Amino acid sequence: MKKQLILLFMMLVNLCAFSQNITVTGKVTESATGEPIPGASVVVKGSQIGTATSIDGSFSLPNVPGNAILTVSFLGMKPVEVPVGGKTRFEIQLSEDSQLLDEVVVVGYGSMKVKDLTSSIATVKTDEIMKTPAGQAMQSMQGKVAGLQVVSAGTPGASPTVRIRGIGSYPEKDKTNENPLYVVDGMMYDNIDFLNTADIASMSVLKDASAAAIYGVRAANGVVLIETRSGAFNQKTEITFDGYYGVQRAQNILKMANSEQFTTMAMESGSPTDIANIANAMQRYGRSRVNPNVPAPNTDWYNEVLRQAPIQNYSLDITGGGQKASYSVGANYFSQQGILDMKNEYDRFNLRSKIDFKATDWLTVGGNMIWSQATKYDEEASAWKLAYSAVPTMPVYDEMNTVAFPTEYSNAKDIGYRGVQNPFPTMDNSDKQRLNKKLLTNFYLSFDLIPKKLNFKTTYNNAYSNLEERDVLMPYDMGNGVSRLKSEIIKRMKNYSDITWDNVLSYTNSFGKHNLTVMGGTSFRDQSYTTLEVKGVDFPIGMEQSWYIDQAKEVPLTGSDGVRIIKHDGYKEYGMSYFGRVSYNYDNRYLVYGTFRADGSSKYREKWGYYPAVGAGWVISEEGFMKDIDVINYLKLRASWGKLGNNKIKADDGSLNAKVVTAIINDKEVSGTTLSGVYSQLFWELTEETNFGISSNFLNNRLDIEADYYIRDTKNAAINVTIPAVGGSVIKNVGAFRNSGFELAATWNDKIGDNWRYTISGNIATLKNEVQDLYGQPYVDGGTAEFRQRSIVGQPLLAFYGWEIDGVYQNQDQINADPGAIANELVPGDFKYKDLNGDKIIDDKDRTVLGSYFPNFTYGGSLGISYKCIDLSASFYGQSGNKILNRKRGEYLWTTDTNLDADLAINRWHGEGTSDKYPSSAGLRKGWNQKMSNYFVEDGSYFRIQNIQLAYNIKNQRWFGLEMPTMRVSFTADRPLTLFSYNGFSPEIPDGIDEQAYPIPAVYTVGLNIKF
Repeated sequence: MKKQLILLFMMLVNLCAFSQNITVTGKVTESATGEPIPGASVVVKGSQIGTATSIDGSFSLPNVPGNAILTVSFLGMKPVEVPVGGKTRFEIQLSEDSQLLDEVVVVGYGSMKVKDLTSSIATVKTDEIMKTPAGQAMQSMQGKVAGLQVVSAGTPGASPTVRIRGIGSYPEKDKTNENPLYVVDGMMYDNIDFLNTADIASMSVLKDASAAAIYGVRAANGVVLIETRSGAFNQKTEITFDGYYGVQRAQNILKMANSEQFTTMAMESGSPTDIANIANAMQRYGRSRVNPNVPAPNTDWYNEVLRQAPIQNYSLDITGGGQKASYSVGANYFSQQGILDMKNEYDRFNLRSKIDFKATDWLTVGGNMIWSQATKYDEEASAWKLAYSAVPTMPVYDEMNTVAFPTEYSNAKDIGYRGVQNPFPTMDNSDKQRLNKKLLTNFYLSFDLIPKKLNFKTTYNNAYSNLEERDVLMPYDMGNGVSRLKSEIIKRMKNYSDITWDNVLSYTNSFGKHNLTVMGGTSFRDQSYTTLEVKGVDFPIGMEQSWYIDQAKEVPLTGSDGVRIIKHDGYKEYGMSYFGRVSYNYDNRYLVYGTFRADGSSKYREKWGYYPAVGAGWVISEEGFMKDIDVINYLKLRASWGKLGNNKIKADDGSLNAKVVTAIINDKEVSGTTLSGVYSQLFWELTEETNFGISSNFLNNRLDIEADYYIRDTKNAAINVTIPAVGGSVIKNVGAFRNSGFELAATWNDKIGDNWRYTISGNIATLKNEVQDLYGQPYVDGGTAEFRQRSIVGQPLLAFYGWEIDGVYQNQDQINADPGAIANELVPGDFKYKDLNGDKIIDDKDRTVLGSYFPNFTYGGSLGISYKCIDLSASFYGQSGNKILNRKRGEYLWTTDTNLDADLAINRWHGEGTSDKYPSSAGLRKGWNQKMSNYFVEDGSYFRIQNIQLAYNIKNQRWFGLEMPTMRVSFTADRPLTLFSYNGFSPEIPDGIDEQAYPIPAVYTVGLNIKF
C-alpha cells in the first residue's frame, strides 16, 4: 500500500509539472551538415506562442505548457513536431525536403499544394530572381520557365516583351494585346515596371487555360502571379540590406564598312554621284596617310555614340511579427544609365509596406501599399539609324562648318549627300523626360465563419498612376538647309486608375479520404484613363525651370499638316464578374478541379462571356502496384481543358469609303461621290486550350521532371476583312489561330559528402504557330509593300513573304542561259531568284513564306555548385527557328547615300567566284536586287550564357569578439556572351523587324546582402 501511494504521488507531481508553464530553450540545426539554421520557426502547436531562431540557430520560448508540442519548420526542410514532456532544453535537427510536394503555391484567389495541381504552373523563387541585375522583374525570368519567352529591352526602364506559349491575337502595333496578366498580391496589372526584384518572394507562371481561367478576360495570354515578401507571426525582426553596383557594356557591336571599304564600293558602283562625293570628302577633310585614294576620316559611328554605363540598386527591408501582427516594410532605389551617349537614363524610388493583423481569433485584416516614382529619359531613337547609315568618310566635328550652331558638327550634305547623317545634333538637342508616379494599394478583411473550414474575404485594390511626359527639342542649325530654328516643347499628362473589389467565400474540409475545397466570389472593376497633350514653340532654353508651356511664345492648335496638336482624350470601362472553383481529391490519388467565370463588361455590345475550365489528375505512385518500384517516388498524370475570353482588342471598328462615280444627266457627263460605310460589332476573342502533363520525382527525389503538351486555339480572332465591292477593310471577329507545343523541365539535386552540393536543371519548349481561318480570304497582308508580311492559312501569323535567292549570277554564260535574266537586262553580280512555279518568269507568283519571327524551339538551363561558404551558378538560354527582317539594311532601297555593314562590304560580289550570297556594288542600286527576299530575312537563332554568379557566404561567425550578421558577397556577369549569326547588335527583336533596335548590354556587378 505504501508503494502504491508513493507511485500515485509521483504521478501527481509529474502531472503538476506538465500543467505548469516553463521556459524552453534549444538549438535548431541541419541534419546533413550540423550547421545552425537561423530564421527557423518554433511554435507551440495550437497556439500563437512562437519565435524564430537567431543567427546561431538558438531559440528561447517562455510560458510553454509542460505538455505542449513544438512545431519546428523552415523553408525547404521537413517540419517536425517535438513533445515538450516537461523538458527545458532541446537539440532539434531538420532534414532537407527535396520533394516539396506539400509546398503551397499561389493560384487564382487562393493557394494549393503542389501535389494537388492539375494545371501547368511553374514557380521561380526569389534566390533565382535576384541573380539578374535589372530594373524590370520579368527580365530575371528569361530561360527559367519552359514555354515562357522573354525578349529583352536594352532601353533603360523599358519592360521586356513577354509571351506565354506564343500569341493568340493578331498583333497590334503597340503589342499590348500580347501581354500576360500580372497579379501582384491579388492585384491585377498589365505592367509591373514598378516592382523591385528584391521585394519578390516568388513568381508563378500560369501557362494553361485551366489555371488562368479563374481570372477571366484579362488572362487570355497567360498569368504571372507574384507574391512579395511578407513578415510572419511570431517571427523575430529581420533587417535585410541588398545592393549591387555595376557597369553595362555593349556587346556584339555591329561592324560597319570603314572608309577604305566604303570608298572601294563607291568606285565599283559606277555612280557618278557616289564617286563625286568621295572626291568632295577628300577635298574638304584631306586624304588618308595610309591610302591617298581614300578620305582622311575613318569614323566608327557606333564607337562614337556608345559608352559604358553604370547600373545600381539598393534595398532595405524590415520583416517580422508578433502574436497578433506581422509586417514587412522596405525602401528601394534603382538607377540605370543608357549605353547611348546622351541624356538617357532611368531612376526609380520605391516605398512599400505590408501588414497583417489578427484582430480576433476569427478576423484578420491587412493591406499593402507601394509608392513608386520613376524618372525616365528616353533616347533619341533616330540615333541608332543615323549611326548605322552615316558614312565613315565624314568626321564627327567639322571646323569648317562655321554656320553650325550650337556645335560645329559635320553635315554630310556639305560633301554632296542628301541627309545630314550625323546623329549628334539630335542626340544633344533633345530632352525627353517621363515622370511616372504610382500609388498601388490593397486592403482586405478575412473572416473565419467556421474555424479552418469556412472563410470569407473581401479585398479592395486601387492602382493609380500619373504619367507626365515632356519632350523638349532645342534649336540647332547644321547649315545647308538642315536646322530647327525654334525650340519646341510637348507636354502630355496621362492618368490611369484601376479599381477592383473582390469578395471570395471559401470552404475547405476533409471527410476520411475525401478532401474538398469550394470557392465562389465576385469581382467588380472600374478602369479609366485620361490624357491631355499640348505643344508650345519658341520658349527659353537656357534654364530647365523655364521649360513650360506658359513660357512658349506660340501654342498652335494644329500642325503644318493640319493635324490637331492640342488633344484631350480618355475612356472609362466597368466590369462585373462571378466566378467559382471546386477542387477535390480522394486519398491523394484522384484529383478533380473545375472553375467557371462569367465576365460582364461595358466595353462591348455583347455584355457577357462565360468561361469554364476543368482538370483531372491521377497520382499513379500512390497505387498499390507502384509501391515496390523504388526508382519512382512520385508520378502524376494531369489533363486540363479551359476557355478564356480576351478583351484586349478594340471596342469597335468601322470604315467610311468615298468613291467617285459618273452619270449622264441632260446629255451631260456629271461626276459625283458616293459614300459607303461598314462598321463592325467587336466582342471578346475566345481562347480554348487543352493540356496534358506529367509531374514526377525519381531516384530518391533527386530528379524532378515536368512535361506538358498543349493545344491552344484562338477563335473569334479580330482580323482585317476586305469589304466586297466597296473596297477597304474592317476588323471582324472571324479569324482562327492555333499555338501548340511540347514543354519539358527537369532538375537534378544531389550532394557529395557533407560539404559539396550541386543542382542541374534544364528546360525545352517547342512552338508551332498556325493560322487556321481567315474568313475565306486567301491571306491577310501586314508590314509594308516593300517589306511584306502575310498571314496565310497553314502558316504562322505575319510571316515574312517574298522571293528566295538561288545565288548570284557569276558570268555572262549564266545570264545567256537564263531567258528571265536576259529579259530583265541582268549582269554578273545580280541576284538569281528561285523560279518556284517553273514558268521561267520571276514574278509575284514566285513569292513564298520566308519564315516567322516566332521561335519554334527555346531552351534554358542552369548549373549550381556550392562548397561550404562558396557557391557558383551559371545559366544559359537560347532559341532557334525564328527569322529577323534586317530592315535597316533594306533602308538602302530609298537612298544610296548611306554606309553599309562590313560583312556586305567584305563579302560582296566583285568578280566571278567571289560571292554567291551578296550582289555587286553596282547591283545594290538595282530594283531587281532590292526585292523582299531572304537576303533581308536572316536567321535569328542564338545561344547565350545568361548569368554567372560567384558568391561567398558569411554566417555563424564571430569577428573580433562580435557576432557577425549573415552576409553574402557576390560577383555577377549577366548576358556576358551571346552567339548568333544575325547581322545586327542583337537577335532579340520583339516583332522580328530590326530598324534601329537598342543594343542589349552585358552587365557586370558586385553585390552585397546583409541580414541582421
